[in-house]
Amino acid sequence: MTEKDASERFVSQVRSAHFTILRRVKSYVDVLRGTASLFQTTPDITREQFHRYVNGLNLQEEFPGVQAVNYALLVKDAERPAFEKRMAAELVAEGIPNFKIKPPGRRDEYLVVTYIEPDTIGREMFGNDLLRTVTHSGIRTPAILDNSRDTGGLAASGRPMNMNLPQKVAGLGMRLPVYQIGMPTETVEQRRAAYIGSVGLAFSIETLMNGVLEELPVSGMRMGLIGMVDGDVPGDPKRRLLLYDSQMPHNHPASMPPVADDEFYMSLPVEFSNRNWEVEFRIKKADLYTGFDAYVPWMTLAAGFVTTALVYALFQALALSRQTAVRLADRMTMELRASKASLQISNSRLRDLAAHAEEIKESERKRIAREIHDDLGQNLLALRIEVDMLASRTAERHPLLNSRVRWTLQQIDTTIGSVRQIINDLRPNVLDLGLNAAVDWQIAQFERSSGIPCELVENDQNISISDSCATALFRILQESLTNVARHANATRVRVELLVDTDRVSMMVSDNGRGLQPGGRHKPGSFGLVGIEERVRMLGGVFRVNSMPGAGTTINVSIPLNDTSIMPPFETDLPEQNPVVTAII
Repeated sequence: MTEKDASERFVSQVRSAHFTILRRVKSYVDVLRGTASLFQTTPDITREQFHRYVNGLNLQEEFPGVQAVNYALLVKDAERPAFEKRMAAELVAEGIPNFKIKPPGRRDEYLVVTYIEPDTIGREMFGNDLLRTVTHSGIRTPAILDNSRDTGGLAASGRPMNMNLPQKVAGLGMRLPVYQIGMPTETVEQRRAAYIGSVGLAFSIETLMNGVLEELPVSGMRMGLIGMVDGDVPGDPKRRLLLYDSQMPHNHPASMPPVADDEFYMSLPVEFSNRNWEVEFRIKKADLYTGFDAYVPWMTLAAGFVTTALVYALFQALALSRQTAVRLADRMTMELRASKASLQISNSRLRDLAAHAEEIKESERKRIAREIHDDLGQNLLALRIEVDMLASRTAERHPLLNSRVRWTLQQIDTTIGSVRQIINDLRPNVLDLGLNAAVDWQIAQFERSSGIPCELVENDQNISISDSCATALFRILQESLTNVARHANATRVRVELLVDTDRVSMMVSDNGRGLQPGGRHKPGSFGLVGIEERVRMLGGVFRVNSMPGAGTTINVSIPLNDTSIMPPFETDLPEQNPVVTAII
């Protein structure tokens, strides 16, 4: 019984440590994704801005183990002289003279390390061409980077590397591609064309793992991190490599020693960027035995003599444990309630801000459309009348002048048509006639531009809702039909606009190819996100049903009265076919 209890404590502590490792590795990936978004949305970021961004992350406190963050820029050979001149001018003030791309030699393109923070780590990395980098085992990295560029996925080093710190520290690195914002990234060719560089992050294996051990309530736990790495020569099979041993953190033997009979042992997997790690835990059984466990056999022999004392001690221990557990549960409940309240306040403020911004945007669109119509439209109409009169007066006496006047009249008509189209794009006047008229008009526009038949089903020909709800539903319909025309490859579309007692619902379905797995998280994918936010601001519910090859259905339901509820995003899809959004 004593060994069973100790084994259960060992399993519990191992799973806690395993969860901590997974959480820390995920936090490192989140830092990398945030940095990639920074360079994607601000491609001309300065060195000082990048320095302030990394300082703001507070790596030492918030992300223990992360040693450095860097950015490598893709440079074409024709751009190399101007790039080296500009970098040399920037870095000479920081004590890095004679900047040149390393290694020397001319190539078609280079992936050059241009930013490193903190810049006290790895300053010799400035100018390194990562496309020509060779690992200590002779394996070149371009294949890993090319795969990351073509898939948009994370690339990670499989072997420890020495980082330039006062003490030698073994670390691992990971990189993420950066694409030019606004360019399509659906295919490999499009991702290659949009590729502008990559961000990298290096973290200390020792700091990562030591921090995990420090959180365990027992001492004596031995932990090893084992990775499957490529062979020393391309084509060799993968092999196990001991990346870390808590009892020998600065040395890297080939493997952990065999498990002894007096030890508890457990191995758990960790998946890291398509690299399979294993974390081995072992501890002496005696280190998990409490004093009570050690004396259980002796107390059992004397149970007949001291039964009363043992029962009293047992109840005291249970009472104290229960009191401790109750206090801990109360404290955790209070903290959870406080966190929940803070989160609800933040969500409410963000929702109010988004609603205010959307209201301002729609109001500004309406104002601009009205001013264009009232001012520019009226001026063009007056000008057309004058030119038409001039054309009538010159028809017989001045044929050449009449020809030029007629041409000018055609140009004015074309301009008037363009102004009307701009007004409709900003805010169609048909919205002033009600939601039903606006939906009819938009469906007619969609059929005319795409050639795809669209069926409209309504149960009320005069839906009465607020202007903000009508505008939101109209914009959602525009976004959905645009997705169908661009991505669905559909031959039929059905739109349902239904009203019941207190809600108005709209469903847009097509028979196209459906949303592909992984599509929702592609860079620049904001179509369904925008629809979801519009629905949330109105307290509605948004659902997406889709499977590859089986079409897509978007269902929106909005209350007729104002509400502040923000329900979560819902999907009705099987787990093996997750919903994804098309890139808009």
